[in-house]
Amino acid sequence: ALWLVAAVEVHTAREVVAVNGTNQRLKCTFSSSSPVSQQLSVSWIFQPEDRSSHEPVFNYLKEPYKPPSGRFKDRVTWDGNIERNDVSIILWNLQPSDNGTFTCQVTNWPDVYGTIGEVRLRVVQKVNFSEIHFLAVAIGSASVLMIIVVTAVILCRQHRRRARDKRREVADTEL
Repeated sequence: ALWLVAAVEVHTAREVVAVNGTNQRLKCTFSSSSPVSQQLSVSWIFQPEDRSSHEPVFNYLKEPYKPPSGRFKDRVTWDGNIERNDVSIILWNLQPSDNGTFTCQVTNWPDVYGTIGEVRLRVVQKVNFSEIHFLAVAIGSASVLMIIVVTAVILCRQHRRRARDKRREVADTEL
């Protein structure tokens, strides 16, 4: 006989890019063939880019549990809604050391097996003022150049039109 296998499907973004020092929501949703049970559990785990050991980030079992220690202590909050199959978290004050892969695992009895969601987080540096200044100067210069070109084209057309009109007047007077 064939047994129907029930499984939880977990859905996450594959990659998230955030600016250093900001907060980022790591979205994780799930679907299950069973109704959400009281035994639903969620585990968020982090693996740094250097592939060192995994670190717990956040757990949920009937209620959210923040990590008692580690790099994410006091830097992670629950932002999910179990009734909407959302088990997302928010990471606060992101740092380059937070670059890595976050896994979101959900078990919903009797659906204890299923996919694990992975989110690769990349924390980038803030844009320097000099980069913004350079960008503003480049855009401003391009705009001024476009105005000059358009003005030159309009003046050339007016000059040609006047010259053509003068030739017509001279031709008309000669006739």
